[in-house]
Amino acid sequence: MGVNKQRVVVLGASEKPDRYSNQAIRLLLEHGHHVIPVNPVLKSVAGVRVFPDLDHVEGHVDTLSVYVSPEISSSLTEQILSFNPGRIIFNPGTENPDLRKDLNNKGVQTEEACTLVLLRTGQF
Repeated sequence: MGVNKQRVVVLGASEKPDRYSNQAIRLLLEHGHHVIPVNPVLKSVAGVRVFPDLDHVEGHVDTLSVYVSPEISSSLTEQILSFNPGRIIFNPGTENPDLRKDLNNKGVQTEEACTLVLLRTGQF
């Protein structure tokens, strides 16, 4: 779908339709993006294969959309830093100032925003 189709990792994917990560996966797919859900226990979400962790995701990723708590993302700091996505979106409730500072120091663009809102308003 157009030039701005991205490879997007959704960290904290959920199979529950009422969860924002699940809604983001579905909306990203609707917008034509290549979605890579990550969750250590799920096999698929919305018909898309789920990867157990970031280490299993190969190739460049344009956006990492975070849907895990700051405690979980802090425990994944090394994985996230070595993953080196084009940008990271910290969705509401996932804000992690220390990790964000480390990422910014490495030159990774970060933003505190809602993936769903960005998609619905054409700002993704």
